[in-house]
Amino acid sequence: MDLEARSLQPNVKAVLLAKLREYKSDLNNLKSEHKRLASANSNQAARDDLLESGMADAMSVSANQRGRLMMSTERLNKSSDRIKESRRTMLETEELGVSILQDLHQQRQSLLHANDTVFLLLKVPYRLHLLTGKFEGKDERKRLMRKGGRKNK
Repeated sequence: MDLEARSLQPNVKAVLLAKLREYKSDLNNLKSEHKRLASANSNQAARDDLLESGMADAMSVSANQRGRLMMSTERLNKSSDRIKESRRTMLETEELGVSILQDLHQQRQSLLHANDTVFLLLKVPYRLHLLTGKFEGKDERKRLMRKGGRKNK
């Protein structure tokens, strides 16, 4: 268009070249505005893409963390149950041990009482000499044991 306007007569040429410059200026303004809007739209689209992918990543990370948290909670609950069971077993074992010790104490007392009773019934001077480890009155005790613990009257 520029070439055609230059080839025309000077009075028409000036008017057409002025209009041509005005149109070119308008065209450049529209192109720059188009670029600006396109870049704003592309920036917005890029931002939306990033946010959407970020949200998707955040959701997958959140789901992953939730899964790990649930597994950890389950392991913690199992460990707590094992500790409770171990504690219950320990208390039962302690109770059984106390009961056994009480039974042994009663048996010891019974044996000591029976030992004292036997020697009182026999009325034998029966002592263990601490240094020699021999019994005093051993012969008398043997004689009484053969008789069955009965004394001659």
